[in-house]
Amino acid sequence: MLIAIVAVVMAGSIGLAVWAGRSTRGGGISEFLVGGRSFPAWLVYFLAVGEVYSIGTMIGFPSGIYAHGASYGIWFLGYILLAYSLGYFLAPLVWRAAKRYDAMTVPDVFGRHFGSRRLELITCVTMLIALIPWGQYQFIGLQVVLGNLGLPLDPVQCVVLAGIVAFVYIAVSGVRSPAFVSILKDFFMLLGVVLVGVAVVIAAGGTAKVSGPEVLSAAQTTMGGSELTFAMTTILFQSIVFYLGFGGAYVFPARSERAVKSSTVWMPMYMLIYPFLVLAAYYGVRAHPDLENPNTVFMVTAKGLLPDWLLGLVAAGAALSGVLVLAATALTIGGMVCRNIAPNVPAAAQRRWTVVAVASFLVLAAVLTLVASTLMLTILNLTYNLLAQVVPGWLAILFVRRVRTAAVAAGMITGVLTAIALYVTGVTFGGFNAGLVSLGVNLAVVAIWSLAAPDKARVPVARSADSTPDAEAVPSLSG
Repeated sequence: MLIAIVAVVMAGSIGLAVWAGRSTRGGGISEFLVGGRSFPAWLVYFLAVGEVYSIGTMIGFPSGIYAHGASYGIWFLGYILLAYSLGYFLAPLVWRAAKRYDAMTVPDVFGRHFGSRRLELITCVTMLIALIPWGQYQFIGLQVVLGNLGLPLDPVQCVVLAGIVAFVYIAVSGVRSPAFVSILKDFFMLLGVVLVGVAVVIAAGGTAKVSGPEVLSAAQTTMGGSELTFAMTTILFQSIVFYLGFGGAYVFPARSERAVKSSTVWMPMYMLIYPFLVLAAYYGVRAHPDLENPNTVFMVTAKGLLPDWLLGLVAAGAALSGVLVLAATALTIGGMVCRNIAPNVPAAAQRRWTVVAVASFLVLAAVLTLVASTLMLTILNLTYNLLAQVVPGWLAILFVRRVRTAAVAAGMITGVLTAIALYVTGVTFGGFNAGLVSLGVNLAVVAIWSLAAPDKARVPVARSADSTPDAEAVPSLSG
């Protein structure tokens, strides 16, 4: 029964992806990567929450609370709430920049705003380095889901099946597949989380028996010192990166600034699922205190409380969450490889080569998952730390007139090297988020260099309501 339900839901999602692409057969690269910039607010909403609330929400969030206590839950919730507030103002400007430069990828925006092919390449490589762990993050979650349900699948088979489904999503209709499949994914994800949360409360005999002071130690429910510092700095850091790092994937396809802004208004409603996930995590602390792999706590809890047919619905929601974000990430990477790494690919062949790049990324992420799997929230932090290095460039594009192109490039390279060094060495700063440190180094390089040697004036995106390029705003790409 369990296998049948998961199989039917996944087959239905492929059918929905094919249906979504019914009117785009033979469409160009713009239709494939950004949906022709035509998505209404409701579709932007589903695409955004489909990517934001990934398998990390179902699997990674409870595992973080299980392994590290309340501090992980607080920063996870806090940064999303703050990000929505910032996104209401920043996301429309990100869309305006894409429209102004007819951009389909973030490196497109950087290269055309600063008139620099070199900066375009540096931005592209930075994002590629950041997004490969993000793809691995989804594969780890899928491996956890499928591997803890008693299915007759080994880890290799799990990641291969997930990679095939993600590839099919993209191959049949580009960005429209993640957008429409996210509607189906949201239904099953919400259903699955609520089912497990309710089952936990019933099994324990009330919420007090799950999260009350008599069943949880102080270490699981309180924080202070370095943990508090980490939580507060992480909330600030990741809320900034949320839209200026990931945002292009779900902002660029919108049909207008108004559609982008409207889509952000309702996103906090989705956070109603988190109390159910917290209950599942704390139930796992009591019922399964010695799990070898904290990533498994949500699925182990679900398996212990639900009958097979309900467990199948939970597994379907989790699997869809991982595959959907995996597909969207693969499309983002494929677009950058085709347009920014190899910009001379003929327009007629760009769609085909993007699909090839998507397949290559999926294979690489799958191999990394099989040989270097780790705690999911650790990988999430690495992705954010690396993506943060495009933030100073975005701030310059949106708000500042005289930022040195070479300063943006040097700051980005310095920030990436700093982020990797801090991740590898595990250096701490009294709990201060390492990503904020690397971002601060990047900002310092850009600010000091640009103040010492200002560049020529460029019209910041935020200061121009006109989304069509003008002579000053669109320098050539020869530099």
